Amino acid sequence: MQAGAVAGLTNIKNPIDAAIAVMEHSPHVFLIGKGAEEFAVTHGMDTVPQSYFFNEYRYQEHLEGLSEDKTKFGTVGAVAIDRNGNIAAGTSTGRMNNKRFGRVGDVPVIGAGTYAENGIGGLSATGHGEYFIRNVATYDIAAQVKYGNETLDEAGYNTLMKKLKSQGGDGGVIGLDSQGGVVIYFNTVAMPRGYINSK
Repeated sequence: MQAGAVAGLTNIKNPIDAAIAVMEHSPHVFLIGKGAEEFAVTHGMDTVPQSYFFNEYRYQEHLEGLSEDKTKFGTVGAVAIDRNGNIAAGTSTGRMNNKRFGRVGDVPVIGAGTYAENGIGGLSATGHGEYFIRNVATYDIAAQVKYGNETLDEAGYNTLMKKLKSQGGDGGVIGLDSQGGVVIYFNTVAMPRGYINSK
């Protein structure tokens, strides 16, 4: 139930580190823009010029998307549980092509793109963020476990394959239940994923 998030950064090399710093070193949950950047720098985060983030392949993909009105996503997430049952989830987005300037997706919105609660589970989502925000998707999954006696697997199916899909929301979610059971659902053509355990 601890949380930290950042958005609108332009020069912080690893925004996920800034989100962790917000969680561990501030009374706040969510910082954006210049305030988030200043906070990150004062807590030792590396800065880089914006050219560091330029990728020719992604730029060409962007130009292609402009002409073909394609929407693509670029998110990475991780969920972990330790031997004491402590669960953590983290999500970092690469971007949504052709989004409006100033748009913030689901990734930094706790309960939409990321959620973790000991005894319930941890979740990280990717996809069309507006649907994940409107449905508070990762919390919706956790709430079904907490209040509805669903398993995390059943709840993941309900939210991704029924609720979001019926609304036109594409995406996926990875998660771990309170016993370390792996949950993976996606309603898209593909979603690269993997897991590792003690074996």
